[in-house]
Amino acid sequence: MSKTNPLSFKNINRLAVPALLAGIAEPILSATDAAVVGNVPEHATEVLAAVGIVGSFLSALIWILGQTRSALQAIIAQYYGADKINEISTLPAQAIYFNILLSVIILVTTLPFIEAIFSLYNASGLILDYCVQYYSIRVWGFPLTLFTFAIFGIFRGLQNTFWPMVVAIIGAGVNILLDFILVYGIDGYIPAMQIEGAAYASLGAQGLMAVLSLILVLIKTDVSLKLKFPIHPELWRLVGMALNLFVRTIALNLALYLANSFATDYGASYIAAQTILINIWLFSAFFIDGYAAAGNILAGRFLGAKDYKSLWELSKKLSKYSLIISGGLMLLSAIFYEPLGLIFSKEPEVIARFTALFFVVILMQPLNALAFIFDGIFKGMGEMKYLRNVLMAATFFGFVPAIFIGDYFGLKLYAVWIAFSVWMLVRSGALILNFRKRFRPKVAGS
Repeated sequence: MSKTNPLSFKNINRLAVPALLAGIAEPILSATDAAVVGNVPEHATEVLAAVGIVGSFLSALIWILGQTRSALQAIIAQYYGADKINEISTLPAQAIYFNILLSVIILVTTLPFIEAIFSLYNASGLILDYCVQYYSIRVWGFPLTLFTFAIFGIFRGLQNTFWPMVVAIIGAGVNILLDFILVYGIDGYIPAMQIEGAAYASLGAQGLMAVLSLILVLIKTDVSLKLKFPIHPELWRLVGMALNLFVRTIALNLALYLANSFATDYGASYIAAQTILINIWLFSAFFIDGYAAAGNILAGRFLGAKDYKSLWELSKKLSKYSLIISGGLMLLSAIFYEPLGLIFSKEPEVIARFTALFFVVILMQPLNALAFIFDGIFKGMGEMKYLRNVLMAATFFGFVPAIFIGDYFGLKLYAVWIAFSVWMLVRSGALILNFRKRFRPKVAGS
């Protein structure tokens, strides 16, 4: 085990910076699709709206079923901290096959109902047609993404965020390149495929990331991907943790669904603006999530070693770092207020909607930072049941009433982002108070 102080600035950033770069690759995949297709010559607003709706639904699926990554990561980190890593040698392969089985089930069960699914988002006419085109291609990358996520969980549990970063950066770079080639085409060589080209670009990047992840886990770790029986007892704990996170993420995506459903109902320019806002919000969320990943990894390690003092210090340091980062994001967003929107769309009505609301996204950054940091710490400790309860309370007693009340008073997109603000306030407050209540006495008594 490394003799480096795990709480040193160097070690935290050794874990956080690669995780940060890997984390922003996922929203970059969706944001790049949105930015490129939002500037196509024909029906740009409808195409951008469709990418936003499908991106939201796919994120929901990935976040719901990708929670086995967090569970696997937490278990491996705890065994690593207890210096018992050899006791779970068969678990990673079993978890990966479990992930693949889930993804295939979802793929098979959603394909026949594509139109019905996106009709629930209030998509109709040309927007619905584009949703069907885009999803019919993107969905095939779903098993690839869940496989890659599981590999990332293995590396992170072993206190290594470097190789997931390498894979994610390569995948994001390839996605951007393929987006421009396939959406706009190359005269005389490749026809312009517009929204279908964006879907194929993402699928190609996801395939490459899955292959690279497989190669790296085989050559850079001692982890075996050969499925062996009997079932490891920790798999049932992993499934239980993942189930709690499934329920939690369903509640999370109810909020995203309602946001997009209300925005779509207001009109094409509203959902197009909402697509821009949510992509920037997700980008900043994943940016801050790099330090949340470090919290996840180290919290599991400290809990496994029963080192509560270090766990307490970790929460203080990560809170400070994340608030500094959120301040930087706020400053950059304020400086590039309108240009950020113009990356995605040149439609005056869409940009007007965006600029009217973007200040709310900016002001939310400190709340986001604290919520994500403590979310990561609680995941590392394996406290998935409490995370489930907090998210459900924030959604059903915070977000849902706020968005319906705001809609009743005709606030439109303001209602959506006021609801998001209430949502994050409840989440961050509940997690911080619970952590302090549980661990301050342990630290004081040590």
